[in-house]
Amino acid sequence: MTGLRRWGDRSSSSLRGASGECDFIECETGRDRSVRILDIGCGTGRHSIELASRGYNLVGIDLSESQLDRARSKASSRGVQVDFRKMDARELPFEGGFGLAIMLCEGAFPLMETDEMNYRILQGAARALEPGGKFIFTTLNGLYPLFHSVKDMVDSGAGGIVSESSNKFDLMTFRDHSTLVATDDSGVRRELVCDERYYVPCEITWLLKSLGFETVDIFGARLGAYSRGDRLTAEDFEMLVVAEKGE
Repeated sequence: MTGLRRWGDRSSSSLRGASGECDFIECETGRDRSVRILDIGCGTGRHSIELASRGYNLVGIDLSESQLDRARSKASSRGVQVDFRKMDARELPFEGGFGLAIMLCEGAFPLMETDEMNYRILQGAARALEPGGKFIFTTLNGLYPLFHSVKDMVDSGAGGIVSESSNKFDLMTFRDHSTLVATDDSGVRRELVCDERYYVPCEITWLLKSLGFETVDIFGARLGAYSRGDRLTAEDFEMLVVAEKGE
């Protein structure tokens, strides 16, 4: 899924979406531009670049050098500075230093092949935050496949990018094993083998509370229009999580 979302970054709707999503992020920071932000799984830098253009100091990390090259090029064309670094989200080295961590559009979590690896991403984000810092991320909503066909969702929701797909959802592990065939930004036909973990809200709450987050709020994730007013339902493919680390 993350590859499809990143290929979709080139669309004007994605750019408009980033702007609206960053409006929400700014509200959560109280528009305090002294807040240093860590963007985990930043991809081509949609959110990092938009936030940098608004005056924030960011570090964006991603495992893909090609994605980071595009991010640096886009930042340069916008005339903004972002510290983009190639890093594995499971091995984040930061010990404090950030007032906010963001992880949006499944850029890292929950794409790992084991639950332990996904948990290490959350651990790294928690360590990177100063006491009282916030963690804002989206992840796959486990309520959705309980009420819908994941295959139907992929077939109808990929915006014409996916040309072929196959899915097998495992109710014992809440993992969706899928193979997607799509065309990337360069016109190259690629096959993506995906193993994605869906989480139910109580799992996310427990995981974050175990890492020292005192408050965990979960909402429906509306593309380009994140809001605390959107109650999470089984109709939401993604959930939006806002957690605050204890003092």
